[in-house]
Amino acid sequence: MQEKKMDRDILPSVGRFAPSPTGRMHLGNIFCALLSWLSAKSKGGKWLLRIEDIDAGRSRQEYADWLMDDLAWLGLEWDGEPVYQSQRSEIYECYFERLKQQGLTYPCYCTRADLLATQAPHESDGRVVYRGTCRHLPPQAGRAAATRLIVPDEEIHFTDGHYGDHSVNLAQQVGDFIIRRKDGAWAYQLVVVIDDALMGVTEVVRGRDLLLSSPQQLYVARLFGFPSPQFVHLPLLCNVQGQRLSKRDQSLDMESLRQRSTAPQLIGLLACMAGLLPSPEAITASELLPLFSWEHVPCQDVMVKDLSC
Repeated sequence: MQEKKMDRDILPSVGRFAPSPTGRMHLGNIFCALLSWLSAKSKGGKWLLRIEDIDAGRSRQEYADWLMDDLAWLGLEWDGEPVYQSQRSEIYECYFERLKQQGLTYPCYCTRADLLATQAPHESDGRVVYRGTCRHLPPQAGRAAATRLIVPDEEIHFTDGHYGDHSVNLAQQVGDFIIRRKDGAWAYQLVVVIDDALMGVTEVVRGRDLLLSSPQQLYVARLFGFPSPQFVHLPLLCNVQGQRLSKRDQSLDMESLRQRSTAPQLIGLLACMAGLLPSPEAITASELLPLFSWEHVPCQDVMVKDLSC
């Protein structure tokens, strides 16, 4: 395990930050952005920006402009032009059709209420293991359907760069999963794999709430013949109720934070939360690079009581 970490620290990488423009970024978002940036840049790599705006009903260009301004204010400069998922539907369609032609998909008419009627969610993100209810049903003309990807009854093994070795049985712990929603929108588990591969991403840094998305994405990558990125998951920043920070925590969104802090002060606070500094002190992202190591980052979630570490 230690040997794998050392290898990862030496090799150059291509990292990415992939926010959804559905509101102002909050402290948890920029915690992820900072560590992703540090991880890539500390190895002499690139850091790309992808705007995940496939949810047309909630995404707005105004929010995308805000998040890019916030990243620039923090000194987290990205390489190249931002990539917008809303402009890549033809690419997703091409790969989606490949899966259909291989007989790996089927229409699913189940509602969430149908799923919850058979079993309770068993993961923190509310997922349920789909039991293949619609797998053998004939298509029903005129009825809206999501599209599910058939998964094999096999173990997917992977080593997370921060949380270590994991093994997940796709059929027993995940089930056939949605790759296109009933309204025609693309599902995260499909498009994130396509985008990361085509953008040349080799390292994916994100919150630990997405840890169990990794085996699904590794399976999709395998179907397309894509190389697998290194996944590195982070502890979550939580409020005093123990809930993951979200856009509802407006006192910790970037509009409020920029009014109360300078960029170096905010970077220093996040660095303290990440175990990179013993106490908060004003520092730039670039000045943090020599101090960065995944060895210092905690595994347990970090409670944010106030703006002190």
